[in-house]
Amino acid sequence: MQDDLLFPMLTVEETLMFSAEFRLPRSVSKSKKKARVQGLIDQLGLRNAAKTVIGDEGHRGVSGGERRRVSIGIDIIHDPILLFLDEPTSGLDSTSALMVVKVLQRIAETGSIVIMSIHQPSSRILGLIDRLIILSQGRTLYSGSPSNLPQFFSDFGHPIPNNENPSEFALDLIRELEGTSSGTQILFEFNKSWKVSSMDDNGGDDTISNRRCTLPLKDAIAKSISRGKLVSGGNGANHSSSVPSFANPFYIELMVLSKRLLTNSRRMPAKFAVRLGTITVTGIVLATMFWQLDDSPAGVQERLGCISISIATIFFNCITEVPTFIQERYIFMRETAYNAYRRSSYVLARSLTHIPLLFNLSVTLSLITFWTVGLAGGVPGFLFFFVTILASFWAGSSFAAFISGLIPDVFLAFVSGIAIVSYFLFLCGFLVARDRLPKYWLWFHYISLVKYPYEAILQNEFLDPTKCFVLGVQLFDQSALATLPAPVKSELLESLGRVVGRNITRSTCLTTGKDILKQQGIVELSKWKCVWVTVAWGFFFRILFYLTLLFGSKNKRK
Repeated sequence: MQDDLLFPMLTVEETLMFSAEFRLPRSVSKSKKKARVQGLIDQLGLRNAAKTVIGDEGHRGVSGGERRRVSIGIDIIHDPILLFLDEPTSGLDSTSALMVVKVLQRIAETGSIVIMSIHQPSSRILGLIDRLIILSQGRTLYSGSPSNLPQFFSDFGHPIPNNENPSEFALDLIRELEGTSSGTQILFEFNKSWKVSSMDDNGGDDTISNRRCTLPLKDAIAKSISRGKLVSGGNGANHSSSVPSFANPFYIELMVLSKRLLTNSRRMPAKFAVRLGTITVTGIVLATMFWQLDDSPAGVQERLGCISISIATIFFNCITEVPTFIQERYIFMRETAYNAYRRSSYVLARSLTHIPLLFNLSVTLSLITFWTVGLAGGVPGFLFFFVTILASFWAGSSFAAFISGLIPDVFLAFVSGIAIVSYFLFLCGFLVARDRLPKYWLWFHYISLVKYPYEAILQNEFLDPTKCFVLGVQLFDQSALATLPAPVKSELLESLGRVVGRNITRSTCLTTGKDILKQQGIVELSKWKCVWVTVAWGFFFRILFYLTLLFGSKNKRK
């Protein structure tokens, strides 16, 4: 590919070694892979930069020419028979471009066929090319050795001036012809007749040479393998259909991908630090706002608010993962385009490498908030709270992965993710109870990722039958009667009891935890079922992420 798509925090040597792990079969030993990488580093002229990270806008790394040579290196690590490069000199200065083409010339000298597209090569680069094809609107205007260009254009009636770059002259002339009414038709016809006359002048040698060089694909592959090519794990008798689609089994790909993802992320600790810092600050804010809540009616409302804010923070925090895959998206597309590894291996590796991060975030939020806020359940309650928080991080991370796979633009994916999480919060049952939601929004209530962990923690909080959350004397606390004297409140309670046929005193329990759950509409699933549903949502979005990679990450020109 024309673009240099590399992991920024891997060194040159590590980048090539990971490529060797992907592209070379298991039959090639580890020592041979290392030897191949070291030999390729010397071949590419990267010995001085071998231990330097690739770098990006925020991290100083190798130069542009070195990056391009590394990009070439990861595509030739398996010593291919045919190498096709899309403008390998694009964006480089003349010296770096010349060095890249010299590297390609050395690769061709090892027995590979190197084909590249190039725009306006310098005269020095032109002298390194064996065969040149000039195209205009899909038609061949010249095909042959670059050394024959002066003779070709001289016979055409437009001799190349002395000391002028033949390629620049050719492109300028073709551009002029494209602006005429007949276009490049005259040059196209002249090229065909000139080729025939040149073959006649050479006594048919070119025809004999071309016939001699034409081999069936199977024989050409066998001949290249016999010269030491690594493209096949078998002998030269094998034809192309016997070469496996992937060089390594699934578990090898999984281990190599996991190692690379962990290595790259470990060298970018700022991303983890920001997420951990956000969770820590949120936990501290919640702890100080809702310090040691009581079991009063006001305390109940504050518990509901604290729990909903905690769950919402988790999902908003997970949306920050969206840019991570989008930045790797084109690397993934490049590598899977030539079957370096399976898409399923990549999805599973990303999932596994995220688990330690999610575990740390869950522990941090749970430790800061549970005991300080005064949530119920003791140690068993804390463990359930932690498991629910971890399940929420898992579901949120999976949802973020799906969004990043579905929408390739960072800004659109980020905005879409935040908007959808906001809708999850609106319709989870906290702001408006499920029974009061309009019927046409009930479907969104049931697919809300916030709903299930929210309900699980509420049940963990309010299922204790020994706790009371509204006593008789507290009945007036959230009304205009809260300022009445205590004797008056007692008389009102006695009068109310006579009306309903029940003895109601200041200490009578009027609302239990189950009553609060019924008020919130939480009567369908148990707390553990809510946790399992949350975990299942995580797996569901991982599967959707895989499908978006399978069908939506094709490297096609539009």
